[in-house]
Amino acid sequence: MASKYVILPCNGLDKEAGCLARELALKMAAATGSEIICPVLYQTAPSRYAPLLREGSLVVIDGCASRIAANNDLKISEHAGGRVVEMIRAVDAFRNHRGVDTGTAAHLTAAGWQIADELAAGLAGKVDRWYDAGEEQ
Repeated sequence: MASKYVILPCNGLDKEAGCLARELALKMAAATGSEIICPVLYQTAPSRYAPLLREGSLVVIDGCASRIAANNDLKISEHAGGRVVEMIRAVDAFRNHRGVDTGTAAHLTAAGWQIADELAAGLAGKVDRWYDAGEEQ
């Protein structure tokens, strides 16, 4: 059975915003039973994810302002039939937490985890509303 949501996160291997994006993707996948698309594998074997993209609703999670997931991977995903229902930039969450040590590209601090939890709660609220409405917004 295909997941209702398909998550396309950035790789984010070199910045703490990327780490935050990855953790948010993992939290959403665990909470909703969604599938996560590996951006690197998607670039090399897009047919592996084509059925998921056709059947699920796509949530794109970028880490930083470069928007690599949205600008590169998303174009390919849309070509494969993906329907985007939400686009998130993890770096935007830092605006409400200026000067806070959120961690590194490899590990979040307690403050970083708190921000991830805030983002996940906001996203979970949207997903619940979509589910209750019977459609994506």
